[in-house]
Amino acid sequence: MKELQIYPIGIQTFQKLREDGYKYVDKTDFVYTLAQESTPFFLSRPRRFGKSLLLSTLEAYFQGKKELFRGLALYKLEKEWSAYPVLHLDMNPGNYETPDGLIRHLVYYLNIWEKYYGITEIEEDVAHRFQTVISKANEVTGRKVVILIDEYDKPLLKFVGDEERQKPYRDILKPFYGCLKTMDSQIRFIMITGVTKFSKMSVFSDLNNLDDISLDDEYATACGITEEELLSTFENGIKELAKKQKSTFEETLEKLAKKYDGYHFSAESDGVFNPFSVLCALKKRKFGNYWFSTGTPYFLVSLLKSKGYLLSELEDIKIDADTLGSIEVINTNPIPVLYQSGYLTISGYDPESDLYRLNYPNEEVKESFLKFLLPDYSNLQRENCAFEIDKFVEEVRNGEIDAFLKRLQSLLGSCDYDLILECEKHYQNVLYIVFALMGMRVQVEQHTSQGRIDMVVKTPQYVYVMEFKYHGTAQDAIDQIDQNGYAIPYQTDPRTVYKVGVAFSAKTHTLAQPWMVEKVSIASHQ
Repeated sequence: MKELQIYPIGIQTFQKLREDGYKYVDKTDFVYTLAQESTPFFLSRPRRFGKSLLLSTLEAYFQGKKELFRGLALYKLEKEWSAYPVLHLDMNPGNYETPDGLIRHLVYYLNIWEKYYGITEIEEDVAHRFQTVISKANEVTGRKVVILIDEYDKPLLKFVGDEERQKPYRDILKPFYGCLKTMDSQIRFIMITGVTKFSKMSVFSDLNNLDDISLDDEYATACGITEEELLSTFENGIKELAKKQKSTFEETLEKLAKKYDGYHFSAESDGVFNPFSVLCALKKRKFGNYWFSTGTPYFLVSLLKSKGYLLSELEDIKIDADTLGSIEVINTNPIPVLYQSGYLTISGYDPESDLYRLNYPNEEVKESFLKFLLPDYSNLQRENCAFEIDKFVEEVRNGEIDAFLKRLQSLLGSCDYDLILECEKHYQNVLYIVFALMGMRVQVEQHTSQGRIDMVVKTPQYVYVMEFKYHGTAQDAIDQIDQNGYAIPYQTDPRTVYKVGVAFSAKTHTLAQPWMVEKVSIASHQ
């Protein structure tokens, strides 16, 4: 098998992965640990993070396919292999434009199971049909049944935030999933996965013994790739990537970490790499924003805008565990769905306040998300975003600060201000996006607060100490730089240092002219 074909991109079936010789990060110790319990489990992880493969591995284990596990941790752990009837429901491929689409998807699986177990008397209600299948599978095999439900929330996510449109889907799913509790005596194991947990309006309210392990330290690395796993499984792939990129092994590993590492799913856990992006980078032998391109966060952008969210706050959010694991607050708080969808991750935990800290997990997510946000906040054409950021970076590197400010003025002036309720916050958001994206290429230090953004931009030749005034003049901005000593830390810097004062115009809704640019004298450097 060719080297470029060993990476299991898009392979979600454990049996196919093992039989066809794909690379596999051994997670079977988690499978064994889970299987020792009889409590129903729930696990939330972002898309493309290995949930489907985990369920497929559980399926192979409970079907007693011992040979598939040869050489893996579970092969040594399990002493008595047994086969159970497994009902594996994958909610991924369904068409859920209407509630009837959900019914058709459930009926598709029910038809297969009913035929397999010889059920001829078919009831109309899907929940009762599911209940009958479980009972018959237990009766025919003499074994308790294993239930695996993948992406249970797929029908609900289509209408997140729209409770009225979600209701008919919940009305179908609640009794369907609810029968799992009714049939508890005939069930050996239940594992349900999804992106979100719908708790209060729950489709799981009848399954009240569900053990949510989404934030448990023990299972924090059950999906994703740890650094140790990356090195032990993909060392040769990293070497090939390094060779193609004309860099060292250590430099390549560091870049992989910056781009794709940083996900934390509990307060104390090690970070994990995004498995989809890592596999794509190793297979294609080049870096790219692979995971982000597989989904379009239009709803999240709309939600952030409608709530007037200050984007700079996304880099240091505090939130409690109950809110973090819920999606019912989405109409007032977009943060839980940003975390659950993988755009934010846990960066710390304060045991005294019992609050989690959130931040972007890595460069791929931050850069891609901000680039995606920029057109929605500026009316800039999406295909022109990369060009505009490149020009911003080029101008500050070349000392063309006037050209830079004119470009920024044009960007702000292109907005549809009839839709902007809080102009000041909107200015802050646009500036934050631009400077954060520039920060991937040049060093940008920013300190944000309500009513003020001050920036320090550093290039190999220049340092710009910048102050933006929403209420005042460019001279006021320069005076604030001087009075607060913003330029003092750079007095001994050998680079050319500029103070930049800019004001906003309430009339033109963009940067006011003239702005002020003052070169810090050589004397003050000494």
